[in-house]
Amino acid sequence: MEHSINYLAVIVAALSAFALGAVWYGKPLFGKAWQNELGYTDEYLKEGNMAKIFGVSFILTLVMAIGMAFLFHGIAPDKLNWKLGLTHGFYIGFAFVATSMGVNYLYQRKSFKLWAIDAGYQVVFLTLMGAILGAWH
Repeated sequence: MEHSINYLAVIVAALSAFALGAVWYGKPLFGKAWQNELGYTDEYLKEGNMAKIFGVSFILTLVMAIGMAFLFHGIAPDKLNWKLGLTHGFYIGFAFVATSMGVNYLYQRKSFKLWAIDAGYQVVFLTLMGAILGAWH
């Protein structure tokens, strides 16, 4: 039942989640709505230390991919595939991350729309990450 973790798959899963974030929070999708919900101006966003923000974000996303790979590590290799990974990724995203964010957003009095944008991204990228890790174990 034991198998090793494919660290190349972990890196690809993290990169895919990071790339999805660029699209998700880009202007064509939810970037403007996200920005408006937070009251951020274009000028304010440009003031951020992008190297720090993107660098730390990628490291944290990589940690999530490693964590998911460790969770999948206990699944028999002949049972693990992209569908099982996708399903597990969705469950992790929806049942743990989105709900946890929902509790925080309630206490912080953030809008449902902001929660839907942020939690939606988490659910989608964890689902994608799960599919990649499941397929490429």
